[in-house]
Amino acid sequence: MSQASALPRPLAIALLCSVATLFATNHVAARVAFDEGTGLLLAILVRSSVAVVVLGTLVMLQRKSLRLPAGTAGWQLLVGLLVVVQSLSLYSAVARIPVVVALLLMNTLPIQLALISWAMGGPRPTARAALIMGVILAGLVVVLDVPTWLADPDAMGPDWFLGVGLGLAAAFVFAWALWITEHRLAEVGSTLRSLLTMLTVLVSMLAAGAAGLVPGGMDLPQSLAGAWGLAALGLFYGVAFSILFISVPRLDMARNAPAMNMEPVAALVLGYLVLGQTLSPIQLLGGGMVLAGIVILGLSKQE
Repeated sequence: MSQASALPRPLAIALLCSVATLFATNHVAARVAFDEGTGLLLAILVRSSVAVVVLGTLVMLQRKSLRLPAGTAGWQLLVGLLVVVQSLSLYSAVARIPVVVALLLMNTLPIQLALISWAMGGPRPTARAALIMGVILAGLVVVLDVPTWLADPDAMGPDWFLGVGLGLAAAFVFAWALWITEHRLAEVGSTLRSLLTMLTVLVSMLAAGAAGLVPGGMDLPQSLAGAWGLAALGLFYGVAFSILFISVPRLDMARNAPAMNMEPVAALVLGYLVLGQTLSPIQLLGGGMVLAGIVILGLSKQE
């Protein structure tokens, strides 16, 4: 689509910030649902069902072909399974550690993707990019309060280490999904690719729930607040996903994508207002370092 058809940049950035806030709200709602006994698989099932309905409607309206190009079916299945792992890992992290911390860990995605691309024969990160990545990692050390954890692991809670590992794992598997999408599925239309990915997630959650692979994974919320949280996570994810997917051709993502890093900021505010989750001043400084580094890294890549 031509640049002339793109939205004015202030409007595009405002829209992306709104979408990022909706995604953050989805994760805060998920934490409310988990705290009230909602099963992990059920939460992902609700979210993916909304996405499948949205994408299926788009495919029908656009009359897209459902046939995959030769040689891409296996790669498409692999991407779907990687997104399954990413969804399980990220929601599991959200259930164990503050939402903003989980999302900051997920935002190591640009670093992990750059390193994966380099390992797979792509360009080596420049010295400037490596320096920015170092700043991001230093910020993570601060926001995770690693020195305190090393001095007294019990002070951070029993699930802290696992939650951090799951947050990093979510970014890692999603980075691989993005690399495969770019290098192995370029011929597959974006609508069809997204629909098949979400269908894989949906079917996987149904299968895992039926087989009882995750104890309590399909548990219903035990309170009205949990039910509202479950409904909200599906609603906010569906609205955000729909707005982003329908608008992306006019958002000039090459220039404006860093605006999506509004998500951890929104999660910080919502986590405080809804969940009572707070970070210390030094952790806030670390979070600022992470976000600033990610934005600069994104802008540098575009240049």
